[in-house]
Amino acid sequence: MPEQSEQNPYGGAAKAAPGVKRVRTRHFQNAKRDGIKITGLTSYDQLTARIFDEAGVDFLLVGDSAGNNVLGYDTTLPVTVDELIPLTRAVAGAVSRAFVIGDMPFGSYESGAEEALHTAVRFMKEAGAHAVKLEGGERSHKQIRRIVQSGIPVMAHIGFTPQSEHGLGGHLIQGRGDQVEQLLADARSVQAAGAFAVVLEMVPSDAARQVTDALDIPTISVGAGPHCDGQLLVWTDWAGLTTGRIPKFVKQYADLAGVLSTAAHEWRDDVANGIYPGPEHSYE
Repeated sequence: MPEQSEQNPYGGAAKAAPGVKRVRTRHFQNAKRDGIKITGLTSYDQLTARIFDEAGVDFLLVGDSAGNNVLGYDTTLPVTVDELIPLTRAVAGAVSRAFVIGDMPFGSYESGAEEALHTAVRFMKEAGAHAVKLEGGERSHKQIRRIVQSGIPVMAHIGFTPQSEHGLGGHLIQGRGDQVEQLLADARSVQAAGAFAVVLEMVPSDAARQVTDALDIPTISVGAGPHCDGQLLVWTDWAGLTTGRIPKFVKQYADLAGVLSTAAHEWRDDVANGIYPGPEHSYE
């Protein structure tokens, strides 16, 4: 996305570094219009957030995937708003450019529009998020519309929605065959509700192409192929930290688990053998 400086109209120090523009919702729309691919990663802490921000990643999602990758849960379902807010605050406070999105966890918006707005406001006020994300197409139309009407940007999420994994029968690809009509209906519904972008997860690439062509807002792929307007991945998957099965759509760019394991073994052995700390690590 193009860069330029941005002034703070209310005075005080600008959050963005000189010459760096904070990514805004309009940049997502401009990227779709101009055919520029949008990049997104999950992040749950200030260390990775700063690295990804400096690398030029457009948006960072503080996902409820923190349940699996930070909190040690088997699924995302137990994750609470109170657990995600401090993680979102850490990410939002570490970046100068990236657009930070707080993921609204299961049980924080399903009861209706007012509950959804209350949760979204907490992410904005307490965590410093720039937007929120929630799952569901037509069933979440009223919630998205209410949040957007309050001035809070919303990224929608359709296709495979992890919070509904039991209702969907497990981790199954969505949008095959006749399901593509429902996928399109969900996509049009979230766009009509005011979402600025929509995540398509585990959707066949041809179905994702149809949705992308049908919408004016950008589509973001999580295992939905190359025809979407952008790509989003869980960072621990492509960095080689995730244990167990890696989704088919993930390309691994590093083996951080191997690097950390080697370093931990070497440190343990150095301590056990009296090599560390050496004279150069000690105060006189």
